[in-house]
Amino acid sequence: MIEVKNITKKYGSTTAVDNISFQIQEGEIVGLLGPNGAGKSTTMNMITGYIEPTEGQIIIEGYDISKKPKKAKEQIGYMPEGVPLYSELTVKEFVNYMAELKKVNKKERKEKVSKIIEQTGLKNVENKLIRNLSRGYKQRVSMAGSLVGEPKVLILDEPTVGLDPKQITEIRQLIKELGKEHTVILSSHILSEISQICSKVIIINKGKIVAIDTPENLEKKVNNNNNIYVTVEDTENKMETIKEKIPEIPEIKLIKENEDKTKQYVIKAENDKDLRKMIFKEFAKENITIFEMKQADTTLEDAFMKLIEGGENQCGQS
Repeated sequence: MIEVKNITKKYGSTTAVDNISFQIQEGEIVGLLGPNGAGKSTTMNMITGYIEPTEGQIIIEGYDISKKPKKAKEQIGYMPEGVPLYSELTVKEFVNYMAELKKVNKKERKEKVSKIIEQTGLKNVENKLIRNLSRGYKQRVSMAGSLVGEPKVLILDEPTVGLDPKQITEIRQLIKELGKEHTVILSSHILSEISQICSKVIIINKGKIVAIDTPENLEKKVNNNNNIYVTVEDTENKMETIKEKIPEIPEIKLIKENEDKTKQYVIKAENDKDLRKMIFKEFAKENITIFEMKQADTTLEDAFMKLIEGGENQCGQS
């Protein structure tokens, strides 16, 4: 469990992180989101103990990182952005070196290093020099280093940056597997990634938390639009009368006319109304043929942008 209590970080007159608090429970995979300069990297660096907060308290698995830094840091495995590795070492030599640094018991070291190499899918390249590996394998090596010492908490900073689609899918799957045994904090600028991997999202902007919730709840809470997109054939121009037939529709707007003489409209409805049944019924009565009808979806990206643009406290924290 991670507890961040009223943390502030100042650099001179600049406040990078401004009095933030949150908890991360055991076994959660939590995404940390924010635009550049929002304070998320500073927050991660304070959680790892790399920098000290100006004010506040950080507790990792019961240990205050300021009062008992050694004990607190033993609970953390950190994968930094940019994959800083010792390129002249082989994969196995690097993981073994990390085990030495973290003082893994000598009698158990060989077995545990082998287990981590297997777990991160590095067995077939364990004797290769790191400098000769692809970017995807280097990410795995960095993740293997973070797993040494059996930390309860994993902090992964942009773990899929620079990877190709296949490598991204593999790393995401690996993170999901790791989440079964570790508490994970994941920083990423790829919002779809956060949505797919994380059980909870913390959004930071201008040093403050603007939302803490599940990706699904964030999408629902900012979904102010109940828009339905329809593509129709309307030879008798009856669409103009639909608003009179369905009073719950405040606005119908033509988006485009297609070459096949169909037209696409957006139908705006009140937030709590599902008008699809009424639309089917009335369109049939008016001899309007529906080729396609779909409800607008709100994505995590939509939620993120609305929260960032809308300022603080747009969503409740939990």
